[in-house]
This record gives sequence, C-alpha cells and structure tokens, in this order.
Amino acid sequence: MTRHRATSRTALSAMGAAALMATAAGCGSDATTTQPGAGAPAGSTASGTTSAASGTLTVFAAASLKKTFTQLGQDFEASHPGTTVTFSFAGSSDLVTQLQQGAPADVFASADTKNMDKATGDSLVEGSPVDFATNTLEIAVPPGNPGRVTDLKSLANPAVKVVLCAPEVPCGTAAQKVETTAEIDIKPVSEESSVTDVLGKVSSGEADAGLVYVTDVEAAGDTVEGVTFDESSAAVNRYPIATLADSQNVSLAEEFVALVTGAQGQQVLAAAGFGQP
Repeated sequence: MTRHRATSRTALSAMGAAALMATAAGCGSDATTTQPGAGAPAGSTASGTTSAASGTLTVFAAASLKKTFTQLGQDFEASHPGTTVTFSFAGSSDLVTQLQQGAPADVFASADTKNMDKATGDSLVEGSPVDFATNTLEIAVPPGNPGRVTDLKSLANPAVKVVLCAPEVPCGTAAQKVETTAEIDIKPVSEESSVTDVLGKVSSGEADAGLVYVTDVEAAGDTVEGVTFDESSAAVNRYPIATLADSQNVSLAEEFVALVTGAQGQQVLAAAGFGQP
C-alpha cells in the first residue's frame, strides 16, 4: 500500500563546534546547534520550574532523531536560560566510533541497543541507559512510485534499484531481519552509513526504493511516498539514551535525558510516529 505524508517542519541549520564537525564529517554526521524557539516558557522546565543549570550540552543522536531532538533542544534551551544545545546526528555505529576515539559529548541516543551496548561495554556511559522510543521500517519510494513497488518482495526484483543502510547501522540490521523473515535476498545498488542518506537517494530519484524508518517517511513530507509491509513487525528497534561518563555538565545531561523520557519528550516523539518504549 502506497501512501503520501504531510510536509514536515524544516530542521534547523548546522552550527556545531568546529572540532566536533571535523570529527563527524568523515562519518557523514550532521552537527546542529539549536536556537531558542517555541516550547516551555523561558526560565521554566517541563514541570514549570526554573532550572539553575546552564552551559553547553553536546548530544550525539541517531540520524532518525534529527527532527524530534531539534525540537526538544529548542524546548530545553527555553527552559534553561544561558544553555546551548549542540547536536551531532549520524548513524549510531559512527557515533559510537567517534565516542570511542574520544569525541567530547554529554548524551548519547542510539537507534538500537546493540550500539548502546558497545558504548556501555567500553565504560563510556554513566549509569544505565533508558529506552525512550521504538521504530519500525517502511519502504520509501520516489513520488509516483516509478519502480512499482508494492511490498517487501518487490525489492528482490533485480530491475528495482534499492538502497539500504549498511549492516552495522541499526536500519541495516533491521533490514537483514525483515529479509530473513520474508525469505528474500535484496541486492542493493548501494549501502549507506545512515538512514537519512538512504532517504536522500530515494527522494533525489537515484533509487527506486529504500528501507527507512516509519518516522523518516513521515518527516520527508511529499518528497517520498511510503509503502508499508507486514514483515516490518519482525524488526522493532528500541532507542536507548544515556548520560556519558566524560560529560562536562552531568546535571544538564541528566535533565535532558529526563526531558526525552518524560511526558513532554514522549509527546513530541509520538507526534513524529515513534512508538512507546
């Protein structure tokens, strides 16, 4: 079944610190600094009280979280006067690699438990990660569906140009699971380092189809169409978030994690199509 999506809100421009961008650039990441926007009243937290914590907060987050976390970053800055939230969005596996190499960050949000487990195993995480959302795959096709994709098995047709995430990326691991469930073998024309790269290949017409998340199709607006498929239930990704052990502002980091996992964060995530953790 093919369906159109409503146009999404434009993500804010990239303004991350130069050193962070230099580290992330090689992995195709997208560093972003939020600007104060509409959210909780200035000077108040989600619970309506003013927070004394301030400073710079650096958040490493899976590429599929860009829209929701940018919005939550604005809300966080509004309730924490004097605070700047900087994001680096990329494939979860790339972000873990950067953390292992010493990239400075305060919070890590992964699109799967496997990559969070890597960070935890290397003692990069403070405390225990908390699941805050779930996501499933959907087929993205260009407007008009030129490849005539109707279901998952259509992607095994050699005439259909398919783009997938690389196996080490959460969306790539999920793609392998649904292939196994459907007993098909998809031969992609390329494998990308993040789900947003897959979406870009489809929206530009370079591919006839790509496996991305439900939330990515939602956020893409009318640049793509979505094709749902039954096998998607075989690969439900859980998203964990954690404060990092080397955080330079633990108080702010913990408050941001609380925002994401609390009622306000859950409302923003649900509106974008994420499932409950």
